[in-house]
Amino acid sequence: MRFIGGKTLIIPYILELIKEKTIDVKSISDVFAGSGIVSREFKNLGYDVISNDLMYFSYVLLRGTVGINSKLEFKNLNISNPIEYLNNLNLENINIDLKNCFTYQNYSPKGGRMYFTEDNALKIDLVRTQIENWYEASLINEDEYFYLLTCLIEAVPFVSNITGVYGAYLKHWDKRALNNLEIKKIDLSINNSVGQAYNEDSNKLIGNIKTDLAYFDPPYNQRQYLPNYHVLETIAKYDGPRIKGVTGLRDYSEQKSDFCRKDSVFNAFDELIKKTNSKYIILSYNTEGLLSHNEIISILDKYGKKTTVDYKFIDYKRYKNAHTNKNKNLKEILYFVEKEQL
Repeated sequence: MRFIGGKTLIIPYILELIKEKTIDVKSISDVFAGSGIVSREFKNLGYDVISNDLMYFSYVLLRGTVGINSKLEFKNLNISNPIEYLNNLNLENINIDLKNCFTYQNYSPKGGRMYFTEDNALKIDLVRTQIENWYEASLINEDEYFYLLTCLIEAVPFVSNITGVYGAYLKHWDKRALNNLEIKKIDLSINNSVGQAYNEDSNKLIGNIKTDLAYFDPPYNQRQYLPNYHVLETIAKYDGPRIKGVTGLRDYSEQKSDFCRKDSVFNAFDELIKKTNSKYIILSYNTEGLLSHNEIISILDKYGKKTTVDYKFIDYKRYKNAHTNKNKNLKEILYFVEKEQL
């Protein structure tokens, strides 16, 4: 799925750094994992991975991919193809009151918003409810539950009437939004590596885990992530929240990041590096970030071996939407440091 700051294009540079600068790395933590694209690649390559994000929908994506370490069987369902079954759901298949279909009632024209067509919004509700019903009836286990939720959430952006994020919906129907919701199977990395997923504050988690290498991709500007993905968060939680405003935004007061505030980002980053229980650290940041290059170097120098601090500017095409800064000089910076003896 598309994600602000998505790191698909930067993965080769991260892997190159690991190859050039580290020795015998077997485990990696990724505590700002977002869509999980980097964590998934680490696991594909055989690393043990600890993946985390503060947003619940991101956690679902992590738990339903990186966090699955054995083959899924769906043996209690007595359905040969759960994905096909979910794609064919309709009101006749599932006992549900339209009044309880939150997406349909709030994020389609039925509720005065145009994130989804009424048909797709209803389909999202039917699928989300069916997955929950199966889990509550113990017909699917936890791995299977999060896998199916991941398949749903991965499918939603392809029928969303947006420019890229959910901070606003289009006032006319984009061609993509008129397609029918189609849930697709996601391939999993079932190998000898072990993946774990968490839904915690990064700075609280980092001191309680230990890996050979820590990869950090923190927010770099003042835009909090939740407002841009609030619809996916609500579909993932499916908690019927109180929403407000033109966009139907849920409360996110408990999900604000100190990395998105100028008055707190330095201390948050200092604490993060200080608490990290890893020999090596790789950090992705951006030249338009709240922290300056010199501030980052000063913190890495403070907690790392000074002779190991290094960085590389990377010029690559970032994910863009209508609100992206048009500054063509924007670059990603990859920092590396080896921490002092733990």
